[in-house]
Amino acid sequence: MRKFLTSLPRQFKRSLLVAFDLSAIWFSLSLAFTVRLGSEDFFSDINKHYLLFLLLPLCLIPHCIQCGLYRSVVRYSGGEIISSVTRATLYGVLTFVVIYFLLPIDFRPPVPRSVPIIFWAFATICMAGGRLLFSSWLSGQSLTAIFFDFAGIQKHNDNEGIPVAIYGAGAAGRQLKAALLNGHRFHPVAFIDDDEALWDSVVSNIKVFPPHQIRRMLKKTGAREILLAIPSATRAQRKKIITELEPFDIHIRTVPGLEEIALEGLEIQQLKEVSVADILGRDAVEPNPELLARCITGKSVMVTGAGGSIGSELCRQILQLGPRQIILFENSEYNLYQAHQELEGISQRIESPVIIVPVLGSVTQPWRLLEVMNHFEVESVYHAAAYKHVPIVEHNSHHGFRNNVLGTLYTAQAAVISKVENFVLISTDKAVRPTNIMGTTKRLAELVLQAISAEKTFKPIAPELFGLTPHSEIENHTRFTMVRFGNVLDSSGSVVPLFRQQIKSGGPVTVTHPEIIRYFMTIPEAAQLVIQAGSMGQGGDVFVLDMGEPVKIAQLATQLIHLSGLTIKDESNPFGDIEIEYSGLRPGEKLYEELLIGDNVFTTEHLKIMRANEDVIPWPQLVELIQTLSESFRANRHSDIRQQLISLAEISYRPLDDIGDWLYSAEENDLLR
Repeated sequence: MRKFLTSLPRQFKRSLLVAFDLSAIWFSLSLAFTVRLGSEDFFSDINKHYLLFLLLPLCLIPHCIQCGLYRSVVRYSGGEIISSVTRATLYGVLTFVVIYFLLPIDFRPPVPRSVPIIFWAFATICMAGGRLLFSSWLSGQSLTAIFFDFAGIQKHNDNEGIPVAIYGAGAAGRQLKAALLNGHRFHPVAFIDDDEALWDSVVSNIKVFPPHQIRRMLKKTGAREILLAIPSATRAQRKKIITELEPFDIHIRTVPGLEEIALEGLEIQQLKEVSVADILGRDAVEPNPELLARCITGKSVMVTGAGGSIGSELCRQILQLGPRQIILFENSEYNLYQAHQELEGISQRIESPVIIVPVLGSVTQPWRLLEVMNHFEVESVYHAAAYKHVPIVEHNSHHGFRNNVLGTLYTAQAAVISKVENFVLISTDKAVRPTNIMGTTKRLAELVLQAISAEKTFKPIAPELFGLTPHSEIENHTRFTMVRFGNVLDSSGSVVPLFRQQIKSGGPVTVTHPEIIRYFMTIPEAAQLVIQAGSMGQGGDVFVLDMGEPVKIAQLATQLIHLSGLTIKDESNPFGDIEIEYSGLRPGEKLYEELLIGDNVFTTEHLKIMRANEDVIPWPQLVELIQTLSESFRANRHSDIRQQLISLAEISYRPLDDIGDWLYSAEENDLLR
């Protein structure tokens, strides 16, 4: 029945409301006379009052129209309908009184002076009460909630706060409007909704505009911001809406999504800036529960770099999958503290029995790695500890090699020695045909794992660091997997937080090159796909995540400026707000990144994950290479290192700039003096 009524044409629903109000008016008039005169006297002389039954509706219905009672959507009506009905009936009764006294005395029906007052009270109760009962039935909202909502609205001053429009007149939009009215920062002046059935109607006492009338709405209402209240919309739908709003140069904010409300305990009124994930419009594929659980549920799981962007998100998702315990392995005390506190909070909220162990340590400390893996009987390792900032590693190449290559080597060897079952390396698109030291070290890290994975038994590098004899041979039962993907949104060092800060500071926004493009993925989606890819590995696999379409960074900067309610300052608009400056490519930086080294790529059981088949270096040769590179880095022989890396076809290193290491440059300058 509810579905049938809500699906009726609007004109038919308005006719039903008019019929209801006519019935309420006639019933209230009869009740008023009955209260004043008694039912016997009233009904005995009812033929004297027929004119009242015609005159009162003619006086009240126009005021009901004027007060918007037939534009309001009943199922979305809240306590504010009481004030609208009260005004309409009061104006109607006053109009009736004026007309009554203007009538010739012979035409005036006998009306006691108290009847209009009694009628006004009954009409208000019947018309408002009927609407509220019907609204409660249609929406499933209790009358108590409606009255509390009305009480909150009554406390608000209509002229208070920044005028804002709410995009989405559904439950979230109405809830947001009620929450904003209880505060003083924002003043809702309009709804925007793509549901044609709501266009030009009134919801919660404010008008609903169609999306194609946004410019008219802004001019008419003076709205200075638009708040997106569409938490259940897909990313593709949100992107479409944001694209429609971008040309208006108005500040856009959004309410938290359903996942954030459920998992992070956020509330609908906690507004945030529009996320870049919404701008990109990339919808995540529904995860495969079996793949997610395979290497985690009931197991002891260790995450290296647990305080970083990817590491911390991996920990959040692993916690939801019910491991026996999570070991947070992190070099930074502050990052470890932050990650541990957050995970403890989530654990308490979801009442998880998972043991969370924060461990300080570096992946360049083999004894520490082995000690932790043995003591906590680690079964799965997610290796996210790495230096990833291209210019920083370019200028500190020795430390980049030590952390990214030797750190991965030590972690992998410790995993084999302690009989870890699964080992997943977080790699990067910069490892494909690298032009910088960071990408080269990540490609070397991939080669290390591929080489170890191919060996059933192997002699570890630097066995003494693990308490082993020089000629020890280790049986390898660990399944190694590498997962390669591009940039993740809002990670540390990402352009997005930098752009937001620059916009907040008044600009300029700095972009390295007008044509530079990058692949982007949200941190949660990347972590989710990493877990699933790690479960599919057979040993030595390189999985590549589908990153979707690449994004031009200059265009992304432009969109962020527009969605902040600001304009671009350039030659065509010298009085704009924010200027975009092009600073030039940084050392080792490419215009575009790739995800595959060759064409040997295969699909997997997951739509967004591909398996790459690439050349590897056998373990004995790799041992020699690592030892040679280590000696060259210690001796600061960067020219030799560069030539050796360039000569390796499995790496395909093609530097774009001169050697950028600070210490090497300092020594070269000393020699030239």
